[in-house]
Amino acid sequence: MAAALVGDDLARSMSRRSSWRSQSIREVWQGQPDVFTRSSRQSQAVDDEEELKWAAIERLPTYDRMRKGMLMQNMSNGRVVRNEVDVTNLGSQDKQQLMESILKVVEDDNERFLQRLRNRTDSFGDGKCLVETDGDESNIDSIGCWTIYYRVGIETPKIEALLGTIGLSPSKKRIISILKDVSGIIRPSRITLLLGPPGSGKTTFLQALAASSDDNLRIEGKITYCGHEFKEFVPQRTCAYISQNDLHYGEMTVRETMDFSGRCLGVGTRYEMLAELSRREKEAGIKPDPEIDAFMKATAMAGQETSLITDYVLKILGVDICADIMVGDDMRRGISGGQKKRVTTGEMLVGPAKAFFMDEISTGLDSSTTFQITKFMRQMVHIMDVTMVISLLQPAPETFALFDDVILLSDGQIVYQGPRENILEFFEYMGFKCPERKGIADFLQEVTSKKDQEQYWFKKNQPYRYVSVPEFSRAFNSFHVGQRILEDLRVPYDKSRAHPAALVKEKYGISNKELFKACFSREWLLMKRNSFVYIFKTTQITIMGIIALTVFLRTEMKTGQIPDAAKFWGALFFSLVNVMFNGMAELAMTVFRLPVFFKQRDSLFFPAWAFALPISVLRIPISLMESGIWILLTYYTIGFAPAASRYLQFRMHT
Repeated sequence: MAAALVGDDLARSMSRRSSWRSQSIREVWQGQPDVFTRSSRQSQAVDDEEELKWAAIERLPTYDRMRKGMLMQNMSNGRVVRNEVDVTNLGSQDKQQLMESILKVVEDDNERFLQRLRNRTDSFGDGKCLVETDGDESNIDSIGCWTIYYRVGIETPKIEALLGTIGLSPSKKRIISILKDVSGIIRPSRITLLLGPPGSGKTTFLQALAASSDDNLRIEGKITYCGHEFKEFVPQRTCAYISQNDLHYGEMTVRETMDFSGRCLGVGTRYEMLAELSRREKEAGIKPDPEIDAFMKATAMAGQETSLITDYVLKILGVDICADIMVGDDMRRGISGGQKKRVTTGEMLVGPAKAFFMDEISTGLDSSTTFQITKFMRQMVHIMDVTMVISLLQPAPETFALFDDVILLSDGQIVYQGPRENILEFFEYMGFKCPERKGIADFLQEVTSKKDQEQYWFKKNQPYRYVSVPEFSRAFNSFHVGQRILEDLRVPYDKSRAHPAALVKEKYGISNKELFKACFSREWLLMKRNSFVYIFKTTQITIMGIIALTVFLRTEMKTGQIPDAAKFWGALFFSLVNVMFNGMAELAMTVFRLPVFFKQRDSLFFPAWAFALPISVLRIPISLMESGIWILLTYYTIGFAPAASRYLQFRMHT
């Protein structure tokens, strides 16, 4: 009984406490404002503040409006708000924050980011008429959406062939056909794999499509972009050829190399397209995605020393981890060979070209990295209307599956070109089948080889017979894919469908003044990186000047006869030799840079004068300093004529 009474009292006590606690909690909640309501009001205030800032940007003139954007920034009180920024003068922290907001994980976010870019341009149609045109816009293809027709044959140097016809050939070299009646079509917005064994003519084929062929080769036939021949536009600026040779200045970092390339190549039609898009959005009262708007504005401004497009390319190529490391060369430690190959690719991707011909971009890369890069290229092609032809030697099966089309070259002839899905069908049509556990790319490399072909013959009811490359080529023309290509080649392309801004007519991407500034800043950077050479030269000429003044100290012509002048002649000759040969080390440095100069000149980064003029301008002060040190140390101590006019004359000649 006592235990029961104690239990009842305990239960009543717990009940009262629970009731009091519930009442207290209700009173507290009733006495305090709702935290969710407060958070909602704060969010609404922030949104209103951002709307006011954006409205202020919209009221600016076009020139100023194109240079203003809204970026998220961390405040001192911990709040994250969007503030107005000048996109042409973004700090490193702002750039990093912007890239993190749009590409936090490249593998997952790149396609989504490109789609956001495309959605904005497609908000007013399909993005193809954002640059002003004359005539009917409904029949015009998108900018950079080119159909490339090619029908070429390339032979060995024409000079030797000409000399051989008149019996003056310096050797018994014979004419070799590198490409034999190669014809076909590269479709727009498709990524094409160029396959072929070594020596099949892949490099020559890509160079011909990009108008980068050697001048000594004899080319027959023609290549057209949307029906326009090379003489009607500037192909080196319309498309980009990426060589398999990695030629870069070893003293420059990865970021500096790409920034210089982007600065010289310019922005193409990005600024005009964005200006028109911004105008239409303003009229329609549409507020764009702040991050996308800031990115597009930052990448549309020409002449910038550093560009946000460089940060994007660094990320998708996976070289952002070594962005501030020197590229390196034979005498200077730098990045690895695979990273250098990706820098070669990125050097052209930062430009405005929309057609890319890439030669062996996977050299030095593992299959996983090659797959990732190819996947990003595929996303660019399909979303941003880019056309790519990529040459790979032995791509992995998963990399091979990323391509839309395949061109198979062998012995200078096209064995197959067309959709990737039909290539095995063609070879089965010819009697050859790829084994189940065999990579398709490896099969294609071997099926045209005389030594390896027999193992793939699968028509057991028929005896095997070697099928030569010309037979494959002729059979392809009777295959349904080849017949469709021949039918398309018979119909000339309608030039009126090409967008006026698609084919570049200007030879260089920026003005002569901007070209000089870009080359001047690069040369100044190279001089600072090689400052030891100039310090050594100055020290060397100082030491040699001290030696010269001790050897010819207070030389006199005692009798005033010509034989006594031999000492002065010796002093003059010694001075001339020292001043002249003091610059030999610098001359060697310039010679080592010539391969990079030839590559960039041929790709129309800049003209030759823009490379040579900054070197001359920057070397004048150094030359004056070196000759001044020599003259100050030697002229009066040797005993030359003390007249001021003679001193100035000697200095000018030195």
